[in-house]
Amino acid sequence: MGNNNKKTKFDNITDKNDDRMPIPKRNYILCLIGILVIMVGMLLMAGGGEATPSEFHYEIYSFRRITLAPIIIILGFIFEIYAIMRR
Repeated sequence: MGNNNKKTKFDNITDKNDDRMPIPKRNYILCLIGILVIMVGMLLMAGGGEATPSEFHYEIYSFRRITLAPIIIILGFIFEIYAIMRR
């Protein structure tokens, strides 16, 4: 019925030892992409502190730090699971 022969740009990245390796080379590349996504989330969460501890700024509770960064980090971990399990 359907044609399941979809090709991705990572399908061309192969190694002669891919059949013997538990995780192929393209999965390592996908893992590196997932790590970069997690790092971007961590960078979005960073900052907002003040030089003196006696001052308090509500910038710490911005949308970027409380909502956006954790969502990006969780998506990065989900992508990591996909990158490891993909065969």
